[in-house]
Amino acid sequence: MKLPGIWLRHQVVVEPYLGIGPSGPRYGPATTIRAWVEEKTRLVRSPEGDEVTSSSTFYARLGPTLPPKSRVLLPSGRRTTVIAALRYDGGGLPTPDHLEVQLV
Repeated sequence: MKLPGIWLRHQVVVEPYLGIGPSGPRYGPATTIRAWVEEKTRLVRSPEGDEVTSSSTFYARLGPTLPPKSRVLLPSGRRTTVIAALRYDGGGLPTPDHLEVQLV
């Protein structure tokens, strides 16, 4: 089951992190994603296992791949980066499958 479209009230612009190139970090093309944005501070774990403070989270339908360090532009105009993107897939169960993206 997909995340209901009525919940996806915002649009975020994402640029997936591709790694380090000869002139610094490289990013993929900017893509606009429909999402629900929650600007709330909370403590989360980074992929390395460190505790870090997340200032925002957005929820979107499954599909995009957003590795840590990807760039995100929120509807408020604030630019931020991805801490972690967590997939929630019910494997066919009637649950709202979605992507939770934790942001710096």
